[in-house]
This record gives sequence, structure tokens and C-alpha cells, in this order.
Amino acid sequence: GGGTGFVGRALTQLLRSRGHEVTHVSRQEGKDRISWEELSHSGLPLCDAVVNLAGENVLNPFRRWGDAFCREVISSRVETTRTLAKAIADAEQPPRAWVLVTGVGYYRPSPTAEYTEDSPGGDFDFFSRLVSSWEAAALIPGSPARGVVVRSGVVLGRGGGAVSQMLWPFRLGLGGPLGSGLQPFPWIHIRDLAGIVCHALESECLQGVLNGVSPSSPATSNGTFAQELAAALGRPALLPVPAWAVRAVFGAERAVMLLEGQRVVPKHTLESGYHFVFPDLSGALKDIVA
Repeated sequence: GGGTGFVGRALTQLLRSRGHEVTHVSRQEGKDRISWEELSHSGLPLCDAVVNLAGENVLNPFRRWGDAFCREVISSRVETTRTLAKAIADAEQPPRAWVLVTGVGYYRPSPTAEYTEDSPGGDFDFFSRLVSSWEAAALIPGSPARGVVVRSGVVLGRGGGAVSQMLWPFRLGLGGPLGSGLQPFPWIHIRDLAGIVCHALESECLQGVLNGVSPSSPATSNGTFAQELAAALGRPALLPVPAWAVRAVFGAERAVMLLEGQRVVPKHTLESGYHFVFPDLSGALKDIVA
């Protein structure tokens, strides 16, 4: 699910390069695709694993934050997950693995607290409750399919995601930190997010929650990120974007995602044996803007 999106395309490419066959569940049918409608009616095609990456872009600056958009954000995640979980539960020959990618918005924003996969969260604002209901929708009691949830940070990559919206102001020398710039900035390179999902699919005994953030992410603030991105582009990063401007564009609820952040540690991810391609920010950004 969500295979044609920004992360979905990167994961599809990686899986195919490793000899796996990939079928997308999307709005339209086509080559190597089935529609959500067909999935609901005819059930899951025979497969070894299911992944859901579907979800409306929460930070789309062209969409006003209101009830209708909120409902879309919820249903694009929770309903697609529920549809896939039901198809897995009803399958005569269920898949061996079921991987869901959610977000670090599960953890409460804090300038000081550090969160591992075992930390509590999930019930203090719109986004944490969204992640809770999203992950709950994936649960299939008694299923032989092992479940893995990857809680992703801000995904950095070429041609989409957070960086694509920031590049122009930074290229023009107009970039800078958001608000105070002191807030933690949990990030991951798209190749590592795809890599963690692939690792979860191929590791027969892996289950539970994995934090999808880079190992150096807990030490990254929004200000550091702005400086590193500007340095990668050979530009200054002198113009902070005031908090009121961020709230004006995105609305108060979404602005929290940008003006506050979580220090998230990929403890279980590292313990599971995953090796990061881009553990540090300067290397990740050089790869993206090169």
C-alpha cells in the first residue's frame, strides 16, 4: 500500500534489486498493481509479505488544516491499514510478515527526553492519537504473520519529502531554522527507511517496533539541520522563520510537528543488526543535494 509514493518508490526499487516481486495496491489497477477495491472484494493475492506506506502528506502547504483534511489524513492511514489487516486475517495462506510504517509523532515532543522503542506515548495530541489508532488498526490477533511497526522520522531524500520543499529558499540563501531552532529534528535518509523495511521483511524473527531514525538524529536540532543543509548547498542559513509564520502557513496543530520535536533513538533497530547507509546528517544531505 502506498507503493507509488515517495518512500514506496524507493522501497520498490530496493526490493526489486534484491530479487523480490512487488505488487502495488493503489487507486487504479494496472501492471503489477491491484486496486484497493479489488483487494476488499477479492482478498489478498498470494504473497510472502505485506507493507503499508499509504498516507496523505500531512505537511502539504497547499491544504488548509481543517476537519475535512484531518479526516483525509486519518482515513488514508487508518482505513488502508485496516483494509490490509482484514485481507491478511481472511487469507487462506497468510503472508509471513506484515510491516507498517508510522511516525515518531507517537512520542511527546520534548527538548530533553530521549525515546526508545519501549518509551510510552500515543495519547496527548492529534498526531500521537493518530499513530495509536493507525498501529491499532494493524493488529491481527492470532495471526501467523509477524508484525513490525517502523516509526519514521522526517524522511530526507531527492525528489520529494521534506527537503524538496526547503531547497528553493535555501538555494536562494533565504533558508534558516524554524522558530527557536533548538527543537530536536528526528530524521532519516530515504535509503535507510527503505533499508529498515527491507531488513524487517527479510529477517525471519524480527517483530515489534523499530524506530526509523538515524543514529545521530538525537543530536540533531532544527538549527543544526538548517546549517548543514545550507553548508551542503554552499549557502548561508541566516534567516530564521518565526514561529508565527510557521503557524500561519500550517495551522497550530501541524506547526507543532515543525516547531517542536522528539529525540528518538533507534535502539531496537541497531540491536536487530541493521547497518545505516547514512548515519550522519552531512553525508545524508550531500548525497541528496549533490
